[in-house]
Amino acid sequence: MPSRVVEIDHISIRVSDFEKSKAFYGKLFRFLGLRPMDEYAGAAGWSNGRTRFWIGDAEDKSHRHKIGQVGFHHYAFQLRSRADVDALEAFLKQNDVEIVDPADEYYDDYYAVFFLDPDGLKLEGMKWGERTEKKKRAAKRKTGARKAKQRKAKKKR
Repeated sequence: MPSRVVEIDHISIRVSDFEKSKAFYGKLFRFLGLRPMDEYAGAAGWSNGRTRFWIGDAEDKSHRHKIGQVGFHHYAFQLRSRADVDALEAFLKQNDVEIVDPADEYYDDYYAVFFLDPDGLKLEGMKWGERTEKKKRAAKRKTGARKAKQRKAKKKR
């Protein structure tokens, strides 16, 4: 049976300091190319037309998120290229954002940087498959050139 899910529409997280988080995400999303969508009392959202990300003021601010506990582990933004991952890491460093795992290849052809928001929620900027895609394009060009050469040779006969 085919999947009924088209894509993940949005994520909504709760934050301990709405104004601080709004400033953090506003700056991050401006850099990543997401634009402000809507803002309500204690809630704000950003979108790039496909992905939507919401923050909301938490009712219970008594505990901080702890990585490894039950609940949210991390949220990954798929970027266009490895160069965009590197640019994100530079942006994070310039803005004193805590980087927990620097830009690197974490799996075969999976390049990412991991960082924390003001509440310690883990976020990721990543690109997978870039080298594989380059190899496929090169093979396709090579095949196309070979076929063009064969057609040209046929016409000469």
